[in-house]
Amino acid sequence: MSKIKTRFICQNCGAVFARIQGQCHHCGEWNSIVEEIDTPQAVNGSAVSTGEEPVPINQIEMMDSRRIKTGIGEFDRVTGGGIVPASIILVGGTPGIGKSTLLLSVADRICRSSSQSVLYVSGEESPRQIKLRAGRMGIDSSNLLVLSEIEINRIINTMGKHKPALVIIDSIQTMMHPDIQSAPGSVAQVRECAGMLQRVSKKTGIPVIVVGHVTKSGSIAGPMVLEHIVDAVLFFEGENIRDFRILRTLKNRFGSTQEIGVFSMETAGLKEVLNPSELFLSHHSFEIPGSVVVPIIEGTRTILIEIQALVAQTGFGLPARRAAGVPVNRVSVLLAVLEKRARLLLGSSDVYINVVGGVDVDEPAVDLGIALAVTSSLRDRPMPADTCAVGEIGLGGELRGITRIEERIREAEKMGFKKILIPSVNMSDKYNELGLEVIGVDNVADAAKLLFAKKE
Repeated sequence: MSKIKTRFICQNCGAVFARIQGQCHHCGEWNSIVEEIDTPQAVNGSAVSTGEEPVPINQIEMMDSRRIKTGIGEFDRVTGGGIVPASIILVGGTPGIGKSTLLLSVADRICRSSSQSVLYVSGEESPRQIKLRAGRMGIDSSNLLVLSEIEINRIINTMGKHKPALVIIDSIQTMMHPDIQSAPGSVAQVRECAGMLQRVSKKTGIPVIVVGHVTKSGSIAGPMVLEHIVDAVLFFEGENIRDFRILRTLKNRFGSTQEIGVFSMETAGLKEVLNPSELFLSHHSFEIPGSVVVPIIEGTRTILIEIQALVAQTGFGLPARRAAGVPVNRVSVLLAVLEKRARLLLGSSDVYINVVGGVDVDEPAVDLGIALAVTSSLRDRPMPADTCAVGEIGLGGELRGITRIEERIREAEKMGFKKILIPSVNMSDKYNELGLEVIGVDNVADAAKLLFAKKE
């Protein structure tokens, strides 16, 4: 009897080691190396090679490339206009955030809008448990097929038998191939099951949505090859203590990666938020020091967010710098610019920055909003509630031009603002026709004087 060979594989990055060790020196993760039985990489030889010959690109017949509209506008926006046939989409998110609820809604909308069926495969819940959630959401369609199964070959056979318009796998970490001698969720199982689903999807034209677990660090669990296999990676984020959720695109071969979808968690399931600006500004009805509204761009959408700052006297020798929603390194640079160019004394103060609503913002156009929020909190003088600001700040304190300024101005006007501060280089005569006052500013010091100068 031949000796069983084993190897040690990092469950985070898929690196292979000859012996057990505490830390993976490839990805730096601790306690992620697990012993697995060594099996051949190719489990099903016929599935690895298609046996097809190269074809000139001008002779390839185009299949029906019309996207599948789910009827959920926020989901369609994030996917680039709908689900592309023969695509495979990975949806990640923390436990309990609402991934299964969202995908059950997607399945129901497709079933109701067409005569085709949708196959919902769950390796974590029984059909009765899924029915319990569906009943709470008001879902009762004969075209929605539910299958509780973890064996990947049976799932693929069911896909071939029913030929659904969409297949949802919840989740990929529960799927297994019987020829691989390792537990479900291991690197080998996740890699092989995802690869088989990809090959079947490309061959049959059936799109597949795969749910992926996340690690304690917040990244999608499994080997990195999983994210390379799929056509799109969507991340569902939010906080369980709040009602709203954000669906963000991390990768999309058929659309933009800058789009976000906003949902609200309610008793009957997830509801689309058609006006995110109204949601994020729901408490900005009165003037408080350290609060500034900034119009930002997320893909094709303009959103107004509220940035809050708190400047307090430090109780220790080293002042604290904390930021939620914006990069803390960028905040440190802006504080240095304010000290040097606007003569603000911040060296002995703790500074805390927060983007209300838990939105993560990376674009430099929020620089002016952060600077004005810090100035407002330091001087304990509120910014006028009918005024917002946008602009990028250079190291010299100057305001640099930003893109899509007209869209930002129109969104501010729609939300009822009367004034907006923008960089002088973005000023144009056509803004005089809009219903709010557009003020051009050259540098951050002038902006601070304009809004917070003491009245004689």
